[in-house]
Amino acid sequence: MTVASLLLLAAVSALALGLYRELPPVRRKRARALIALVVAVVLLGTAGALAWVAPAVTGWVAEAAVALAVLAGATAGGPVATALLRLATNPGAAPGTPSPADPTLLHGGAWIGVLERLAVTSSVLLGWPEGVAVVLAVKGLGRYPELRAPAAAERFIIGTFGSVLWAVACAGAGWALLH
Repeated sequence: MTVASLLLLAAVSALALGLYRELPPVRRKRARALIALVVAVVLLGTAGALAWVAPAVTGWVAEAAVALAVLAGATAGGPVATALLRLATNPGAAPGTPSPADPTLLHGGAWIGVLERLAVTSSVLLGWPEGVAVVLAVKGLGRYPELRAPAAAERFIIGTFGSVLWAVACAGAGWALLH
């Protein structure tokens, strides 16, 4: 079960890297975004469930579990947040209406998200959940001037919540393997 859980964590990362480029624009098939999100959540949930029933690991297996949990958190969180943003977009909105899925809002969000998920997953796995509050405070202060636009604020909230929840879930799967 430990090996299966590790393989599923690796599969989440591999799938995420492939899906990130394949997610369609908002105007086309929101269903693909939903499918990508469901597949990622099911894979991670299965990895976590298998880790929960597996015996605690030590040595290089524990190191691999931590590395794969952090990798899955960092890489798959982007497509998860993107899928959530696309699902939050109103397809019936008037043309030109700002949308939370608009990638021109909040430049640098993809890189900020990767760093955020690395920090969140790592701090939870290290037993320092206060690190999540530090990451969110720094991110909020850094983005504060840009959040005056309603679509930007909505994008920030949806993206951040999706990203952080994903990172914590990946940390949980890694933690389950360790304990």
